[in-house]
Amino acid sequence: MIASCLCYLLLSAARLFRSLSDAFFTCRKNALLAKSSSPQVEGNFAMAPRGPEQEECEGLLQQWREEGWNQALSTASEGPLADKGLAESSLALLMDNSGEQDAASEDKWSSRQLSDLRAAENLDQPFPEVLGEDPLAEVEGPLWAAVPVHTGPQYADCAVLPMGAMAAEQWEEDPAMVAWSIAPEPMSQEETSMWPFEGLEQLQPPPMEIPYHEILWREWEDFSTQPDAQGLEAGDGPQFQFTLMSYNILAQDLMQQSSELYLHCHPDILNWNYRFANLMQEFQHWDPDILCLQEVQEDHYWEQLEPSLRMMGFTCFYKRRTGCKTDGCAVCYKPTRFRLLCASPVEYFRPGLELLNRDNVGLVLLLQPLVPEGLGQVSVAPLCVANTHVLYNPRRGDVKLAQMAILLAEVDKVARLSDGSHCPIILCGDLNSVPDSPLYNFIRDGELQYNGMPAWKVSGQEDFSHQLYQRKLQAPLWPSSLGITDCCQYVTSCHPKRAERRKYGRDFLLRFRFCNIACQRPVGLVLMEGVTDTKPDRPAGWAESIFEEEISELEPVFTRSIGSIQHCLHLTSVYTHFLPQHGRPEVTTMPLGLGMTVDYIFFSAESCENENRTDHRLDRDGTLKLLGRLSLLSEEILWAANGLPNPFYSSDHLCLLASFGMEVTAP
Repeated sequence: MIASCLCYLLLSAARLFRSLSDAFFTCRKNALLAKSSSPQVEGNFAMAPRGPEQEECEGLLQQWREEGWNQALSTASEGPLADKGLAESSLALLMDNSGEQDAASEDKWSSRQLSDLRAAENLDQPFPEVLGEDPLAEVEGPLWAAVPVHTGPQYADCAVLPMGAMAAEQWEEDPAMVAWSIAPEPMSQEETSMWPFEGLEQLQPPPMEIPYHEILWREWEDFSTQPDAQGLEAGDGPQFQFTLMSYNILAQDLMQQSSELYLHCHPDILNWNYRFANLMQEFQHWDPDILCLQEVQEDHYWEQLEPSLRMMGFTCFYKRRTGCKTDGCAVCYKPTRFRLLCASPVEYFRPGLELLNRDNVGLVLLLQPLVPEGLGQVSVAPLCVANTHVLYNPRRGDVKLAQMAILLAEVDKVARLSDGSHCPIILCGDLNSVPDSPLYNFIRDGELQYNGMPAWKVSGQEDFSHQLYQRKLQAPLWPSSLGITDCCQYVTSCHPKRAERRKYGRDFLLRFRFCNIACQRPVGLVLMEGVTDTKPDRPAGWAESIFEEEISELEPVFTRSIGSIQHCLHLTSVYTHFLPQHGRPEVTTMPLGLGMTVDYIFFSAESCENENRTDHRLDRDGTLKLLGRLSLLSEEILWAANGLPNPFYSSDHLCLLASFGMEVTAP
């Protein structure tokens, strides 16, 4: 009897366990299938759940939320709100069913779930009864793809994206939708251009309502009156007028070595043939009398640039960087306006000096302006033009200062006149220093206290103050073996010129028998009786010092100051580095999307005393007068044209252009 009871209980427990197990797996299967988008869900749902306990249903609901909520919302390609509503309705039906429901209610539940799942397969119907909203209107047209665009007010007139069949008003309510654009139509394999940068999708440039040449329009700022037909201005006196352009044209080799800096550019506009045509068109448009170029690739110069510029009427001089570098600097002038007096290439590399172990170069020309023959016997002072491209490294300001000192010493030698003064000077190029940096102030003010200054602070390009180790400038900045004084002059320039080298023959040495130094006992001379204990008598008529003047010529004039350098060229900048009409600083280049000024044109002028030098009009011009300049652009304007380079400007720098006048004097 007891055994039969135990068997009955065991069979009942097994039957109950099997029922509960079937109910558990059926509920879990239904919940997972409710999330699936498989077309087989209708057949799988033919069996209704057998009604598990309420806590088991709550556990299944929590597990479904933890494991598959995000997956359920992302299974369908369209209608995410409909899927969410379907899942919530199915789970709500699952929670409403208890273990005491009859077969009719189970059949009713199954039919409702089947209707929901059929609706889930038909994604064209947005389930209005589940969402409680009106169906969305079907949109016909191209697919939509995310394209980052600027939505700021400053770009509203520059990059207008088409909205296709969808009205723009429907998307203005949601700011996130403003950054979406219609994806371009698929192109054939033949029409698709090669895109060399991996990991980046090639996008068609958005249509521009404003052309590039209007966005990047640069105005000419005139500071003079209208010249006459001969190119000479009447006023205080006739002037010889000329224009000078300074331009870093971006060497192709350097661009390819740093291709990550130009990912924002389409490959077609980076092609050298395209860039060369743009550069030549720019030269022809502005037609300067003097052209100073930086980053000129050597093979491009000899094969294309020099022949083309020669056809335009230029005579060109080129200096390649030392070492294995393939680019350099060039200075071109029109022989119809100037005559060459001398040309001095400058190399900053000095073997054995760690401070000057870089391959940057410069070029200094002395030009004689040619005045029209109809003016009679008149003359114009020579013009010294210096062009350079100093080191880029923002951390090595000490190298930049030393390179600038060498260039200024060469300018001082070339531009120095017989009376000790200097002829008019123009110094231009890529100095890799920002305005108001110590290097900039040194060129403009003529003096710099550098002792203890962090090297990165010299150029002001980047701020490395957060770094523990900082290279600091120590005095003297360069050794005396360089042969340049702290006034940025060659040591030989400090000595009077000698007619000829002294010849130390017998007759010359005998002339020193009757000078004072011959009667003085040398320090440390051993006293020997009858030999070194007597002093020679001074004959009558001996001069106190016969060769004092000649001996003074042998003494070098080379004093080193402590922690400061100077120059006496009186240079000032053509540009003020600020756009008052836009309230923004001027920009000459945009590395990594950050606009800054590193290119300059300095010219010699006599500064007013006790005046602020921030405005060029406060500088009283000497023989060289600034007559006009080509305005620069702000960073915001360049961003509207996709930065630099762009289809209009084929370099990562803007050209600088200025007009000058030189006094014409009668003999």
